Amino acid sequence: MGLIRKIESLWSRANEGREKGPPERKASRAGVLLAVQGTSQPVWSPRDYAALAREGYAKNPVVHRAVRMIAEAAASVPLVLFEDMRELDAHPLLELLARPNRLEAGGDFLEGLYGYLLVAGNAYLEQVSVDGRPRELHALRPDRVKVVPGAEGWPEAFDYTVAGRTVRLSAEPEPGEGGVAPVRHLKLFHPLNDHYGFAPIEAAQMSLDIHNAAANWNKALLDNAARPSGALVYGAGDAVNLSPEQFERLKDELESGYQGARNAGRPLLLEGGLDWKPMGLTPKDMDFIEAKNQAAREIALAFGVPPMLLGIPGDNTYSNFQEANRAFWRSAVLPLAGRTAEALAAWLGPAFGERLSLKPDADAIEALSSEREALWRRVGAAGFLSDDEKRQAVGYGVREGDPAKVPANE
Repeated sequence: MGLIRKIESLWSRANEGREKGPPERKASRAGVLLAVQGTSQPVWSPRDYAALAREGYAKNPVVHRAVRMIAEAAASVPLVLFEDMRELDAHPLLELLARPNRLEAGGDFLEGLYGYLLVAGNAYLEQVSVDGRPRELHALRPDRVKVVPGAEGWPEAFDYTVAGRTVRLSAEPEPGEGGVAPVRHLKLFHPLNDHYGFAPIEAAQMSLDIHNAAANWNKALLDNAARPSGALVYGAGDAVNLSPEQFERLKDELESGYQGARNAGRPLLLEGGLDWKPMGLTPKDMDFIEAKNQAAREIALAFGVPPMLLGIPGDNTYSNFQEANRAFWRSAVLPLAGRTAEALAAWLGPAFGERLSLKPDADAIEALSSEREALWRRVGAAGFLSDDEKRQAVGYGVREGDPAKVPANE
């Protein structure tokens, strides 16, 4: 606190004699410390998003499948819109999410949004307003967006850069009642960065490198007739070596005639004095297979996907596939869909002048139907509850047409 007071004292001395500024407003006392880093200058991401996307999503099958599974599943979850706890069947916000722009449907838009969050830890959404109402939504590539902090250290704008050209997009709400900020930044929690999120793929980066290295080792092994190299022994006599010309000719013949998958199993024809000594793999050498599977399990762990669903052997901790699938939806999909729906409602809701909230509809997920059936069975057997209380316990409202049973807030 002593450092904060010293900084505040310096600011007050610097402002002595100036005209009285605008009225005071609430702000974080720690914001001035963030501002010291560099006001109105882009804060560059400390990692290489392109490398993570290329080595992970584009090259590694475990990362690719985990990201696709979570993004596709989360995008398929229906979103339910509420106004003061009352479900709305039709609303302009629902129409906007169903058709965010002329090139994408709602599922495609949300899948890209979730994919960016999982690979980069950040997702940036841009809205285009017409007459004060959002009419289009676009997901921006995270590697093209840089956060610009304001005087208090919090983001005031975003720089979007493509092909050397930069456009600055404001993070402040548009003027007027119900104004919406042009850009919304969604990020996963990062304990060491004030402005950027932390991607799951970063936590699994070492395991990712091990898995990719094992795949490269397998490829090299196949390129060398699917077995380790041996020793070509020249036994023409003591102190007799091959001449440089003989050595180069022999090496060229081995590379052109006996290496590669196409030459696998081809017999080796040796001239006088040459003998081939093959080398076998020891049990220790074979540990790389288990190391690859362990790396795959750690990658799946970082994303919250049960290894059983990815076909990774040796880690069937769930009794069956259905149990693993329910754990996947509960631990990986629904939390991501829920937080994203909440952020969308908080961002776009004020434009419609209503107190709106978005929630994922878990009842519409087929993988969780057994849980829903068990809940209905338990509630149905509760004789001490009325019919309307049972309906509310499973997520439905009271029956319409009876004013005495309608809650006061409706």
